[in-house]
Amino acid sequence: MCGIVGYYGEQNAVPILINGLKRLEYRGYDSAGIAVMNGDGIQTIKKAGKVSVLDKQIDDSTLNGSIGMGHTRWATHGEPNDINAHPHWDHTGKIVLIHNGIIENYSAIKQVLMDKGIEFKSDTDTEVLVQLISDIYYSKRISFEQAVQVSLNQVVGAYGIVTFCSDEPEKLVAARYGSPLVLGLGENEYFIASDASPIVDHTRNVVYLDEGEMVTITKDGHEIRSIADDSIINKEATEIEFSIEEIEKGEYPHHMLKEIHEQVNTITDTLRGRLNLNEGTAHLGGISDYIDRIEKAHRIYITACGTSWHAGIMGKYLLEEYAGIPVHVEYASEFRYRKPIIDSRTVIIAISQSGETADTLAAIKKAKEFGALTVGICNVVGSSIARETDCGIYTHAGPEIGVASTKAFTSQVTVLFLLSLCFGRRNGLSQSSGKELSAALLGIGDQVQKVLDNSDDILEVAKSTVDADNFLYLGRGMNFPVALEGALKLKEISYIHAEGYPAAEMKHGPIALIDENMPVVFLAPHDRTYEKVLSNIQEVKARKGVIITVTNKRTKELKEISDYIIDVPATHPRIFPLLGSIALQLLAYHLAVLRGCHVDQPRNLAKSVTVE
Repeated sequence: MCGIVGYYGEQNAVPILINGLKRLEYRGYDSAGIAVMNGDGIQTIKKAGKVSVLDKQIDDSTLNGSIGMGHTRWATHGEPNDINAHPHWDHTGKIVLIHNGIIENYSAIKQVLMDKGIEFKSDTDTEVLVQLISDIYYSKRISFEQAVQVSLNQVVGAYGIVTFCSDEPEKLVAARYGSPLVLGLGENEYFIASDASPIVDHTRNVVYLDEGEMVTITKDGHEIRSIADDSIINKEATEIEFSIEEIEKGEYPHHMLKEIHEQVNTITDTLRGRLNLNEGTAHLGGISDYIDRIEKAHRIYITACGTSWHAGIMGKYLLEEYAGIPVHVEYASEFRYRKPIIDSRTVIIAISQSGETADTLAAIKKAKEFGALTVGICNVVGSSIARETDCGIYTHAGPEIGVASTKAFTSQVTVLFLLSLCFGRRNGLSQSSGKELSAALLGIGDQVQKVLDNSDDILEVAKSTVDADNFLYLGRGMNFPVALEGALKLKEISYIHAEGYPAAEMKHGPIALIDENMPVVFLAPHDRTYEKVLSNIQEVKARKGVIITVTNKRTKELKEISDYIIDVPATHPRIFPLLGSIALQLLAYHLAVLRGCHVDQPRNLAKSVTVE
């Protein structure tokens, strides 16, 4: 989850590294540090806290050099303090290294090195790796990149690393396995980063390193090799597709609020060119060669983590209702460790915003071992999941910087709508029903805007409930995963305890928690479940719960029984969950701001979970 940035060129690396870390801070903000190499050797500075703390320290320093690395940390091994911050030194004071990932066999390696008399200063697994490289380098008297390669073949786990050595001062080495790295190609300069956001300021030409690859950069150029067998790998550069403006906040106070408002366009962008209104169907070029195999599958699994898992549950409802295809939805973190029934007639649909989620990648690899067809739904072109799956669909949500996912979620759900239409029309969904849903999807931008126009009303609801310690979110059918997602958003950014449940399940336990201090958010569209949801609201009201109703029609009974009503526009009944999700994003956002929480960088979280 940590953020990595590296530079090799002719400029002073320090401002490039600091600006790059600010772009990557959503990946972790427990500590930050940089190292640069110059004629005097290697200099480092690192501090617990956010990049801004590090930046203040550097302003008063004389740190400079044309080769450098920077790191922003999400702590795994060792508490977030100055000592455990990256970069880490070897015992000779000549090698430094930054790392994103987890070295699983670090304890055994550490013991071997300690038996040799090597002393450790930190509690991190990362220091074990830099000490191992050092031990091999100086004992075997091989080149620095060879020492890195030999070391990486001895470790178990995930890593994205950048390292250099003052004994070979014109060389920078980077490698990845399980943690993403991007190589930027500039004019007489190179950039390394966990993703392309720090690179786009300097060049649009990048090479995405694949699993088990390392790159050595010298004044003569760069060379990519296989870590396993040392073979040279030739790779073509690709172009970064997003702009600098897309990753800046602009006039918004937070990235999250900007990204909530961007959904007017991002959902439409995900739909663009894929809907056929006349036929009431969808065309998805990314899976076109595999349509028949997907359609004939005996089993379909959707696997994902976090918010993407909630999107997957919505996809299950849609695919089963419209396409008549049975779907199982599983957490990738559980799927990878159990023994699911997988064979060549199985389809795995993996959903990930970043395309780098470690558990989801592991689930894909496991499925492929058993011959399953793998389909990716992700937001990042060139990501690991995009490359690892047999086929897939991009969401076109654009860069999402806020740690709590918003526009990525609704774009994922939009793709699942398209999948349902595509297979539904092939499996008996009538043309008229397909056209009805297609028309509703085409008009969704205006409907989203109406929800956003209600932001001030939602703010008033937040002001009235800001002191609550607990929330309960309830919905039926497709609105059950909306309840889960609404609760997750609230937990993530406001630190209020919240749970999402199917509305009828409230009576099987959660109703015991309800009193006059408990806000209960009901998703109450006027569909076939309305009367049942209304009964559930009555049950909460009888126990003095605070009723917040999200609905597409204010009826007399709702106005009488609800303490607060959040309106979303009336449209096709299957569109309500998307609109309701956006309303709940705004509720969570306003509550977090009112409580003084750091909306874009909530505590203990990181944007891309690239370790288990």
